[in-house]
Amino acid sequence: MSECIVIIPTYNEKENIENIIRAVTRQKIPFDILVIDDGSPDGTGDIVKNLQKEFSDRLFLVERSGKQGLGTAYLCGFKWAIERRYEYIFEMDADFSHNPDDLCRLYAACKDGGADVAIGSRYSNGVNVVNWPLGRVLMSYFASVYVRLVTGMKVADTTAGFKCYRREVLETIRLDNVRFKGYAFQIEMKFTAYKCGFRLVEVPIIFVNRVLGISKMNSSIFGEALFGVLQLKWRSFFKKYPKKNN
Repeated sequence: MSECIVIIPTYNEKENIENIIRAVTRQKIPFDILVIDDGSPDGTGDIVKNLQKEFSDRLFLVERSGKQGLGTAYLCGFKWAIERRYEYIFEMDADFSHNPDDLCRLYAACKDGGADVAIGSRYSNGVNVVNWPLGRVLMSYFASVYVRLVTGMKVADTTAGFKCYRREVLETIRLDNVRFKGYAFQIEMKFTAYKCGFRLVEVPIIFVNRVLGISKMNSSIFGEALFGVLQLKWRSFFKKYPKKNN
């Protein structure tokens, strides 16, 4: 078993799932892969099952009934990975917006660079987003600026979904108390890790909009993040956060 597990949530990703799995398995670090599929009607889960014959020792699948949301998929994956004692636990999209070659850079930031959470950042070195409409780039960028101002986190890409956690972070965060299940989930996880005293480090990446399949992003998701961060900040005044072990 590898010390690294890459969690990939899927819903209708038949165009991408085989290619992303093969791209992850080609990395010089032997990443295991956990696909969390929310009952994709397009047969995504069946494709993964077929690939398990080839990658029986490193490709795993959890099938859930119905579309339950990004946050719940990752929480399910985190608990699965913690139970199996993986040391480095990654989040990654299935659609190649996150370059699998950058997994090794996130790993190095935690393994060798002292990070507790390594964030694949679109905005830590300018704006590195390819093939997004300008309006979406601006909405995403200024959402991150807004979150940074409200929370006080020194993180340029507060809504990033490409990350590596050391297991201790996820063991310390009370996962059952994570409130948000959609886009704001990404902000809540970073903010909670920050409040627990963990070190968050950004690794610059280039984010490329999906070529195949249909995006699940819309403006209401950004709205959830904007209002959710106010709730996070307000609750933080009254909440006692567990602290990392020194």
